[in-house]
Amino acid sequence: MSEKELAIIRDIPNNDWFVSGHGACPGCGMTIAVKNIMRIIGNNSTVYVPASCLIVVSAVYPTSSFRTPLFFTAFENTGAVTTGIKAAYRRLGKDATVVGIAGDGGTFDIGLQALSGAAERGEDVLYVCVDNEAYMNTGIQRSGSTPFGAWTTTTPVGKKTKGKRQMKKDMMDLVIGHNVEYAATLSIAHYNDFVKKVDKAKRKSGFRFLHVLTPCVPGWKTESAKTVEIAKLAVETGMWTLFEYEDGEARATYRPKQLLPVTDYLQLQGRFRHMPSEDIKVLQRWVCNKYYWHFGHEAEQPACAMFKGEPEMHFDGDPLHGV
Repeated sequence: MSEKELAIIRDIPNNDWFVSGHGACPGCGMTIAVKNIMRIIGNNSTVYVPASCLIVVSAVYPTSSFRTPLFFTAFENTGAVTTGIKAAYRRLGKDATVVGIAGDGGTFDIGLQALSGAAERGEDVLYVCVDNEAYMNTGIQRSGSTPFGAWTTTTPVGKKTKGKRQMKKDMMDLVIGHNVEYAATLSIAHYNDFVKKVDKAKRKSGFRFLHVLTPCVPGWKTESAKTVEIAKLAVETGMWTLFEYEDGEARATYRPKQLLPVTDYLQLQGRFRHMPSEDIKVLQRWVCNKYYWHFGHEAEQPACAMFKGEPEMHFDGDPLHGV
């Protein structure tokens, strides 16, 4: 791949290192993200994938959709195995990009200890979290990444329960707390921002973390043709914020001029269709506070649009506990 820094989507090489023939669902946000990440990272790389949707759809024995060396073992081992692969390359005197691609279950929950260890040590690896907000591969169970109110098989909807009752864990805050070399959030709907961040992470050394929101058609109960639209609305409503952490500072890479009401995002997903207005208000308040926490220091207090019939909201409390 050319040494030219990549800035826009037209700069991405055409060579595919994650190819068709995998078993992912039509409209899978994860495979959209992985295909383009691998185009940018290139062939001088080794990939590790833990137990997840990605390994199930891409590595059915004896074939693989990755055209680079691929390893996979247990759910919790991404930080540890990528550390070991990089150490082996150093011993052999070889230079290659070692990338671990894990889901939210293998990052937020089961793999958090190994991730923390690799980040704290400053291991020279690239960790990518493809976040579909639940344990989709094993039956759509809730994870630490699942949003408030969402239906999953372990947060069902009935007379006594109304979906998940906890807010989504702030994984970027946890990673940044390790003083890593680079960390960034990405959206498959914001192409140029995506390209720049993956290319930047590839070129850096030390521990790098990329967090990509990857809509899941069956788990989110969405139409396969609306994956990119939903990813875009996640950003425009503040459910997903685009920023990066570099040289000890965090900065916004894209900020909507005015947040759309969170219902614009929720209404396209069956996992949220049961939510009463009281729960939507709770989620909207959390979104406004999170948005201010990420971007409020860069501008005047941002007004957050409420769903129809509700007044605009302004941040007026502790961004961590303002719900």
